[in-house]
Amino acid sequence: MQKLPVIVGFGGINAAGRSSFHHAYRRLVHEVMKEEELAPMFEGLSKLMKLEDANDRQYMLDHTLIRKIESQTFDINNVKTHRKTSMKAEGEAIKFETRKRQLPETLPENWKVEDLGGGKVSVTVEGEMEVLTQDSYKIAVTSGAQLPTGFDPAEFYSSRNQPKGLQLAVFGASDALHSMGLDWDTVLEHIEPDEVSVYAASAIGQLDDFGGRGLAQAGLKGGRVTSKQMPLMLTQMPADFVNSYMINSVGSTGANIGACATFLYNLRQGIGDIQAGRARVAIVGGAEAPIEPEVIEGFKAMGALAEDAQIAAIDGTEECDNRRASRPFAENAGFTIGEAAQFFILMDDELALELGATIYGAVPDVYVNADANKKSISSPGVGNYLTVAKCMALAKNILGEEGVKQTYASAHGTSTPQNRVTESHILNEVAKAFSIEKWPVCGVKAYLGHSLGPAGGDQLAAALGVWEYGYIPGIKTTEKLAEDIYDSNLEICLDHKFVGDKGEQMKGVVLNSKGFGGNNASGLVLSPHVAFEMLEKKYGAERLADYRAKNESVKATAKAYDEAITKGDINVIYHFGTEVMQGEDLKITSEGISLDKFKNQLNFDTENPYSEYC
Repeated sequence: MQKLPVIVGFGGINAAGRSSFHHAYRRLVHEVMKEEELAPMFEGLSKLMKLEDANDRQYMLDHTLIRKIESQTFDINNVKTHRKTSMKAEGEAIKFETRKRQLPETLPENWKVEDLGGGKVSVTVEGEMEVLTQDSYKIAVTSGAQLPTGFDPAEFYSSRNQPKGLQLAVFGASDALHSMGLDWDTVLEHIEPDEVSVYAASAIGQLDDFGGRGLAQAGLKGGRVTSKQMPLMLTQMPADFVNSYMINSVGSTGANIGACATFLYNLRQGIGDIQAGRARVAIVGGAEAPIEPEVIEGFKAMGALAEDAQIAAIDGTEECDNRRASRPFAENAGFTIGEAAQFFILMDDELALELGATIYGAVPDVYVNADANKKSISSPGVGNYLTVAKCMALAKNILGEEGVKQTYASAHGTSTPQNRVTESHILNEVAKAFSIEKWPVCGVKAYLGHSLGPAGGDQLAAALGVWEYGYIPGIKTTEKLAEDIYDSNLEICLDHKFVGDKGEQMKGVVLNSKGFGGNNASGLVLSPHVAFEMLEKKYGAERLADYRAKNESVKATAKAYDEAITKGDINVIYHFGTEVMQGEDLKITSEGISLDKFKNQLNFDTENPYSEYC
């Protein structure tokens, strides 16, 4: 019988705040939350934002979610650049003095250099001279889904000049690990050393001064490339950091990149390892910090981002409403870029019951399909019809013909004109095929923007909140849908939709992602209510009662962590240079490998998997 991958912990950070224990979710739907649910959310935000007045809730609301890009990120009115300028003297040659060490190694042919002594030289240029002059400009896109104002992940551990995306990965993965309510060493005592998988990535890499931008621009700016910029810019670094500095893993690892579908690609890898028995625990996630001028200019050149002038034109106003820049399925102009880190801990069902881990839901499968032939590499194609339909077919097989109607869709919902038409058609056609009259659809990018690699993680974190507080987040950044969408069988939620206590009316959700290049992924996530029904059928009521008894202490430990971090006691897991093993710290036999830092041995398979051929 195939093992069921269940979610036992999650954490991270995005424009709404901290993900664990549904803090960020509560920010999305704060209008319908009760005071006892809001109070800890605001307290936690105040500590993350380092506010002196913890009661200034309006400030916290104004400085979270999508808003005008703030100076803590970069100065939108003064973006530094260089302009290529050709100079020619009128009459006499161009002459200037400079330091000898500032001369180029290869002198232009029309330069004559005279040594003035004292490390200085005089340069005479005959004819034209090309120079780069410093310049600045006001960026045309000023909206971004930034982290809460004042939050800096580098403050919580020795970040050693790491790119911001990796700092977010450390914070997010640490938050997820703590959220389990189980010590990681306790988990390792119940599994073999290699029965852990870590799949995490960014979609575009780390592109700030400590990563790709610093690497590419060092020579042009007269600086030097550092030893860290090249390795730390790579897209798989979020996974590598988890393995090497957080969990001491010798298990499977990787970074499956699928543009905007990257998170679901990695989720697929993790659950596949659990289902096949290759791993008993999978850590899946992603981190991205793309609110950088160069990244914005790149997407703007593609026509993908919503420019201020376009948003204002839609509204018939002179000023752009930054808070409402992202409007999935409404009249819109492009997506709004966001930054985030999201991580999820999954276990096979048997291990979760054995440890008493809290189960937030189950992920039976993720489907990935390409777009086939098309005219433009960035345009959508047919692949996403396949992935969504496969998810619903699986939901029907598990939940039944009526149960499949008790699901909803968390749309990719980028807020581009092309997406609103194509994705609404996909979802509408699938709803028709499965006889769903009004399939609820939400689009959390209305609040969180598009965080690229971790975007699917933003969707999953919000979905888990629905099964705690009962509201599907509505698209409240618009008052009406666009006229060119398809919604005969859809209920695109423009307001927060209540779906019962603990979201009991929704048995599952389809997470949908569409990425540039034809990278389509859709994942089915089952509610915790359905997961426990399945587990009781498999293991029986007595086993579940034993599990619930174990779970009490686990929940208490998790709650203690939540209360501590909410009050500002932020304890990030980061072990640099500790528990390091070399070749002499392990022993290899024909039966397996013993590692000095692990209690259990890694055992080799004893059966020939190709016995039918041998």
